[in-house]
Order: sequence, then C-alpha cells, then structure tokens
Amino acid sequence: MDKRKIFISPVTRIEGHANITLEMNEDGSVHDAQFHVNEFRGFEKFCEGRMYTEMPTITPRICGICPTSHTLASVKACEMIQGIKPTYTANLLRRLMHIGQNLSSHALSFFHLSAPDFLLGYDSDPAKRNIIGVAEKFPDIALRGIRLRKFGQEISERITGKKIHIMGIVPGGMAYPLTEENRKALLDWIPEAKQTVLLGLNIIKKFHEENGEMVQSFASSPSLYLGTVGPGGEHELYDGKLRFMDEEGVILNDQVSPERYLEFIAERSVNWSYLKYPYYKPYGFEKGIYRVGPLARLNVCSRMKTPLAQDEFEQFRKINGGRPVHGTFYYHYTRLIEALSDVEDAERILNDKEVTSLHIQHHGRWNYEEGIGSSEAPRGTLFHHYKTDETGKLINVNLLIATGQNNPCMNRSVLEVARQYVKGENIKEGMLNRVESTIRCYDPCLSCSTHAIGKMPMVIELKDRKGNLLRSIERY
Repeated sequence: MDKRKIFISPVTRIEGHANITLEMNEDGSVHDAQFHVNEFRGFEKFCEGRMYTEMPTITPRICGICPTSHTLASVKACEMIQGIKPTYTANLLRRLMHIGQNLSSHALSFFHLSAPDFLLGYDSDPAKRNIIGVAEKFPDIALRGIRLRKFGQEISERITGKKIHIMGIVPGGMAYPLTEENRKALLDWIPEAKQTVLLGLNIIKKFHEENGEMVQSFASSPSLYLGTVGPGGEHELYDGKLRFMDEEGVILNDQVSPERYLEFIAERSVNWSYLKYPYYKPYGFEKGIYRVGPLARLNVCSRMKTPLAQDEFEQFRKINGGRPVHGTFYYHYTRLIEALSDVEDAERILNDKEVTSLHIQHHGRWNYEEGIGSSEAPRGTLFHHYKTDETGKLINVNLLIATGQNNPCMNRSVLEVARQYVKGENIKEGMLNRVESTIRCYDPCLSCSTHAIGKMPMVIELKDRKGNLLRSIERY
C-alpha cells in the first residue's frame, strides 16, 4: 500500500514541544497517526543522590504551570518518610495555593490557548488565531482571562512571596502564614474571578449549542477514567483517594490510597516518543487505556463541593444520561466547572477564621526509607515516589505525570480527529488545526520548566513512501 506522510511540527498553543505524523492512504484518507513528544528532562535520574529534604525545593522547577502540585506531591512523600502530618491551618493554606494554581492553569488553557479557536474560528487566519487576535477583537475577554490567571498566581504570592516555583510548602506544613491584609486583598478579588469563569462557561456552552455535532463526535471513543475523590465520592483535588471507573460508569476500585498506585498502574515505552504509555494494570496494555484530568475527575466523582459548580456539574451529567462523557472536546467544559469550584472554594477558605493562624508547621525527621505523595494537578493525578538509603539520600525517584497518563488517549484522539477532518489531496491549514486542537483539549504540559520565545514556525511536508517531497507548507 502506497502511504504518504504529513508531518505537523510543532504542535502549537500547548505547553511544550511536540510533533504529529499523519500517515496517508492512496485515496487521501488517514491510515495512522502518532503524537511525538520530542524532549527529554531526566528529572528522576538527576535527583538520585540528593537528600530527600531537598525535593520540595527542586520539584517546583519541574513545571512553571503547576509547581504547587509537584511541591504538594513531594512534601507528602517527605511527610510519609518522616511519619508526620501538617497542621490544620497549613492544610488550609496548601488547599488555597493548590486551587489557585489550578485556576491559573485552567485560565491559561481556556482563554489563551483554546479560546482563539472558539472565538475566531478553526479556519481563521493562523497569524491572528492566538491570544493577540482575541485581544484585538474581544479585548474585554482577553483582559479578563489574563486577570483570572493573575488571581490564581496572586494567591501563591500573597502567601509565599512568589507566583511561580513557590518555596513555602514544607514537610509538616507551611513556612509562611497568611496575613490579614493579604487575606482581605484576595477576598476582594473573588467577585471578579467568579464573573470571569461564568463568562467562560457562557462562551463554551454557546459553542456547544452552535456546533453540537462536532462537539459530540470529536474524539469520542470510550476509555477508563482515574481521579481522586473524597470519602463520599465528592470532587477532591488536594487530598483524595483514587477512584477508577470503566467506560460504562462502573466503579472498578474506590477509596484506594495513592500509596498503592503501583498495584493499579503500569507503564510501557514506545519507540516514537519520550513519553511512556501508562495503563490500568488489571486490564493489561491493550484494554487498560485510561484518562485523567478535568474530564476524568468529573466523570468519576459523585458531586461537586460548592453550589454553583454543583449546578453546572448536574448539567454536565445530563449530557450522556448520567454515564461517563467520552467526547474529548468536553475537557474544556469540565475545566471551567472546576475553575468555578476553585473560586468558590477559595472564598470558603479565606473566610475560615483559622486561615491566618500562626500554627502552621509540625516538625519531624527521617524515620522511613520510602515515601509516596499524590495530588490532582490541573492535568490530572500526579504521583511522586521516593526511596532513600539509611541516611535519607535518594536512591530511586519515580514521577508519574498526568500528561504521561493521558498519552495513549492523546494518540488515539489524534488519529480519530485526523480521520474525521483530514481528507483528499488539498490539505488545508484548518484541517490540521483541528488535529492540533485535539492535543489542546488535554492541555498537556510537555516541556515543564522549558519555554519557547519568539517565532515557532510550523512546517508541513507531504512525502511519498520513498521520502520524496511532494508538497511543503510553512506557517509562521
């Protein structure tokens, strides 16, 4: 069979660097697709030999978007090694910082990276189809999106003095308290933040109404789901237990301690990507494909913890008659429902009389040789697993990142959307943008602490099986 290839490099409007290869049949249909993550970090290896106590200051550097999630997973692993728990006020401040980071990340994903498609159109001029183009045509929406992200970062800054790569979360609690002045300043921002999230919800729901067929059919293959929930099955980002659910909504495992994650999750390498292929261990590699992140969390949870988010959650659950919603496009909607919950929960925490208490840290020392910590990062369930020698020096580090867990489904989703939209000899840029937007649904964090500045050209080359160049398209 004579096959040709379309190479999309780089995938744009995501955090990190990746390529997509589309393998074409003679009739112009898509035969196969592969999502390549072409960068290597090596964090696990170069942490070996360091003291475990250094990890809460090293791991925020893994990611400029979700440093708090990494820090929380890290300190929880350290607390397991020490055998201690944080104070009540420390837990309040950690929750506040964590939902602030979640809110900031979701604002970036929706308003900066994905909204250009919703507001300007998938087939619009790619030179304008970005946050700058949105700012020119919809200045109020762009400004609100920027300020919502700023509010999320402001929470960390008001507590620790830093917006990114925070340093104040330590084993046993927090290094810094929240002052009354900063508490009031954050509370004053709540009404605006809530209004902006509701605006985002109106934008995405209007898009759903006007593009119902596309939304329903966009990479809609079923999968398993993983998320953390509270004791009653409620949505829980900070300190939940694992819940696995199948494609029909049957709970496979519930209230599983994150410390047991290796009983349920295994990984396999693939030869076209530095990103591994995790899978649900009891089902095996072929049948164990699962998803994490906002869509997974709202599929597995029984309810939201805040009233406005619960109202939206009930609407979401009606989409598929109460069963899991599989359409990948719904990641955007669930991301905004979580953002609404974040704002409401931030208001609750800021009104807790203990949030400004100075009782913020318990102290401990090395007692055990192994520690496992977990949190729900914006993109899904995150695990940090440390093993030490008798001096507390790290001999093994395993980091299971949310984006990695979504990798098998991202590859499958790219193939589904490519087969739906990329057809014929005349390959248009808008077709390829829809393929790229599949990855933006998942909002992957690929480069972590690495960022690209300046022009990022996209070069699409159509070659025959022998490697002869048939056509080349460049986009800047």
